[in-house]
Amino acid sequence: MNANGTNAHGTNAQITEEELAALMKKAAGITVAPELLRKQPDTPFETLGLDSLGLLGIVGELENRHGTPMPPDAERCKTPQAFLDLVNSALMAGA
Repeated sequence: MNANGTNAHGTNAQITEEELAALMKKAAGITVAPELLRKQPDTPFETLGLDSLGLLGIVGELENRHGTPMPPDAERCKTPQAFLDLVNSALMAGA
């Protein structure tokens, strides 16, 4: 990781609510405000309209973006908070 908090690919090591919201839009066509993900992090993805296929698309996009495999359980996370916790801990471990 560089001094500015980015990894060798120039991306932030931590996934933010803003990035997750953008990925939900890109990978699954679901528009969710980052503020909602921040204020209600335990809202099930299913309630937000994101199904397992959409989550798989987000995991694939993150793997491409960060050049590293995501944890196998990432595609089974039920809430944004669980997803961010799992993915961010994996990215920090690999940083």
